[in-house]
Amino acid sequence: MVNHEVNPSILIPYLPHGVELDFFNNKTYISLVGFMFTKTHLFGMPIPFFGSFEEINLRFYVKRVDNGRLKKGVVFINETVPFKIVAFLANRLYGEHYTAIPTKSCLDLSDHKIVNYEWNFKGRWNSIRVKTDKKKLSIEPFSFEEYIFERYFGYTKLSSFTTQEYAIHHPQWFTNKLLAASIDCDYGMMYGDAFSCLNNQPTSSIMMAEGSPVSVSWKRVNF
Repeated sequence: MVNHEVNPSILIPYLPHGVELDFFNNKTYISLVGFMFTKTHLFGMPIPFFGSFEEINLRFYVKRVDNGRLKKGVVFINETVPFKIVAFLANRLYGEHYTAIPTKSCLDLSDHKIVNYEWNFKGRWNSIRVKTDKKKLSIEPFSFEEYIFERYFGYTKLSSFTTQEYAIHHPQWFTNKLLAASIDCDYGMMYGDAFSCLNNQPTSSIMMAEGSPVSVSWKRVNF
């Protein structure tokens, strides 16, 4: 999780109807995220040949009050995967913003955790590489880690006046202490000129989570 502070005005065009930006200490953030899908199922059935793959996404943080209940969620600006069929199904079934381009990853758990994600866009390889301790750390209440990781709803902008909400289910994740990191991403080329300001902007923080089984509710709500 590569986190950047960002001007709220950059996110407003991507903000779905009916939700609002979620601030942490009066600041808004955007995250470049690399992770692995493994043993993926659709409608309870495994996906032959396409069940394990990298995803790299760019997301920001929102909230919504629904009948007095505060729902903290994320909005994806783009989600990158290596398989065209996965991108097609996600875009067609869910109205998401998936792109299919070459990706690769490397995981080394020998002494520490060394994780590397790479993706090729228009002939340029971008990458996230981190080295962490193996010890599991709990997420502290009211921390920046809680702000970033404790998100159990996703919101998709279907139109200017229609938003899709879906629930995300997973236990609270553990994190690992960061020891080193290297980020090489052309945000402007990958995500549009509005995000080129991130190319030369220092990161606010870099985190790694252990991950877990995750499920996404098929039933979705439009409002």
